[in-house]
Amino acid sequence: MATQTPPDQPGNGQTVSKEVELLRVLIAREGKQVSAQWAVHPQLKQDLQPGELKEVTELMAKVTTIVGSRFTEILSETEPDKPGTA
Repeated sequence: MATQTPPDQPGNGQTVSKEVELLRVLIAREGKQVSAQWAVHPQLKQDLQPGELKEVTELMAKVTTIVGSRFTEILSETEPDKPGTA
């Protein structure tokens, strides 16, 4: 769910940086089936107040719906259903 990049080695005026993935949206496709999921870093989940976590949950649900719908729309435009033979 969360990935960390090791910090850069400090030296010659460089600052140490560390990247942590706090939120992730995953859109997966299997044939014509599209699924959208999201995840939040466990520490962020603990740090948020219940109301804040509820707000993040609602917003991320909207994000996955929008992104998943758009992905499905683009997929149907680029790969239209082929006529079948019966």
